Amino acid sequence: MKKVVFVVCFLLACVGMNFAQTAPKKEAAKKEQTAPAKKEAAPTKKDGTPDMRYKQNKAAADTTKHMKKNGTPDKRYKENKKG
Repeated sequence: MKKVVFVVCFLLACVGMNFAQTAPKKEAAKKEQTAPAKKEAAPTKKDGTPDMRYKQNKAAADTTKHMKKNGTPDKRYKENKKG
């Protein structure tokens, strides 16, 4: 009787491992269908933020310096007090 229980448990374990090893095929198909991303004008880091080692990114950042959260210029800074 112990041998029968052992064999049944062994077979169930093998079947369980077979199901665990199969990879979902839907995810692989989605990766192939995605279009390549558009090439950006300025270089970015891996996380998507602009890389500030390049001139293009520094010039773009100068125009957005010292802004409030709502997008208006912060008047506490000299460059925003003009006008």
